[in-house]
Amino acid sequence: MVTTCKATRPGTRRKIYIVEDHPVFREGLVQIIKGQKDLCVCGKSGDADHALPAIERLGTDLVLVDITLPGKSGLELIKELRARNSKVRILVVSMHDEALYADRVLRAGGDGYIMKQEDPEEIVHAIRDVLGGHIYVSEDVLASNGNASLKRTTKPETRPLDRLTDQELNILEVLGRGKNVQEIARQLQLNVEKVIAHCAQMRRKLKLKSDNALVRYAAFWVEDGTA
Repeated sequence: MVTTCKATRPGTRRKIYIVEDHPVFREGLVQIIKGQKDLCVCGKSGDADHALPAIERLGTDLVLVDITLPGKSGLELIKELRARNSKVRILVVSMHDEALYADRVLRAGGDGYIMKQEDPEEIVHAIRDVLGGHIYVSEDVLASNGNASLKRTTKPETRPLDRLTDQELNILEVLGRGKNVQEIARQLQLNVEKVIAHCAQMRRKLKLKSDNALVRYAAFWVEDGTA
């Protein structure tokens, strides 16, 4: 646990909690925030289970969270925070296709989505935007949704992947990274039978004829992002 807020007067900086399982990028976010006079890092974690109690205990103003985490996904963390009636602001910082995930994040209760490859200055801008009560997404996502007030609505399906649930999409990504059913179950803290059932459901939704076809689809999507 890190708290870079202690040396400042209470109320002078907004508290940011980081949930990111890649240590290098996590520390990069810490350094970006430490350079801001109005922001500080109150804590950090590599998974949702450790983050949940800390976020509330530390009086966090905003959570930076990745989509893919060991155990609960970033989307599950967002939903659980909202189920607890948490008023904390939530900004997803992810490498995943914004066109596919941003709408899911907003519908889950998140307040913004920014890609990891954006400049540090833009990440800081997004943080301040969300802390100011606004929704932060790219211009392309705003155009596709009409306007930011649509964050709680259901977007019509436009691509095969839009048919998948959040859990199925999470499994598909791990499958595409070369993990077998047993490894997926361990990583996502599911039982093997449930993973198998989800894979069968994904095959039907994506109109794929075999498990091998699903694996190839997943691998292509992870590599290319256009499946």
